[in-house]
Amino acid sequence: MSKEMKFKKIVAQYCTVEVGEMKRSSRFREDLGFSSLDFMSLLGELEDEFDLNIEEENMESVLTIGDALELIDNLKMAG
Repeated sequence: MSKEMKFKKIVAQYCTVEVGEMKRSSRFREDLGFSSLDFMSLLGELEDEFDLNIEEENMESVLTIGDALELIDNLKMAG
């Protein structure tokens, strides 16, 4: 399973949008209906799934699925 598909399956646990309907441009709050708590819970799950340590300041610029996937790639390369 691709990283993007794994990511979208995790995201789908927090919203009512189907995995197939998610786009890289989908915004967490506006398009997927995430609350702040949902977003923080998602971060913890992503850290576990992708073996990352995501700093809070890194997440300030993450507004879309594409932003989050790019951050994961960047953290994987740095680590």
